[in-house]
Amino acid sequence: MSNFKGIQHVFFDLDHTLWDFDRNSKMAYSQIFEEEQLELDLEEFIAIYEPLNLKFWKRFRESEITKEQLRYQRLKDTFDACNYKVADDHINRYADLYLDYLPNHNHLFPNCLELLDTLKHNFELHIITNGFDEVQARKMENSGLLPYFKYVLTAETAGIKKPDPAIFERAMKDTGARTDNSVMIGDSYEADILGARNAGLRTIWFTNDSTQAGKESIVADLKEIQSLLLP
Repeated sequence: MSNFKGIQHVFFDLDHTLWDFDRNSKMAYSQIFEEEQLELDLEEFIAIYEPLNLKFWKRFRESEITKEQLRYQRLKDTFDACNYKVADDHINRYADLYLDYLPNHNHLFPNCLELLDTLKHNFELHIITNGFDEVQARKMENSGLLPYFKYVLTAETAGIKKPDPAIFERAMKDTGARTDNSVMIGDSYEADILGARNAGLRTIWFTNDSTQAGKESIVADLKEIQSLLLP
């Protein structure tokens, strides 16, 4: 088991780590499909959308596309793959509705609040996220996460995206944290784990990838983090 002795600052990713993005995203699209009377099977749409969304977020992280291109193209490509014709003005409308509705659905991963209730007494808790400012703020407020975190840094505010080590360095500078007393917890191996390691932080990877089971500092359930940080 990895040694997390001396940790004082715990940095978390938000989406797919604490906030159940896929579940909440599907609920937001379900609302849009019903209100806009889209004659398309939601399950078929989601099955195509989710991997496409990850692909476009990777391109966004690598600054290959803009925020506006991300919002539009992930929907355009999904509808095209479903052979469902949608005019551009409707795609842009659905993109706006999605970001409006998404923070209204606030399912967290199992044991999230229980973990934070325990950690808040022992560590300073922070968020580093690549999500958009306004949406992430609403997610945290509506889900009850906001009071747990002393500091929140978005890529939009920083002008830098994970996995660039500079965003982790910015967060540590802002909070007074150091590499020797900090840990980063996230679901994305590329953005959260490699990015934080390249900035000198220790890491805990939250993943359900069964091929990674049993490896050091990897958890499939948030409750396992407590035993790593508070043995």
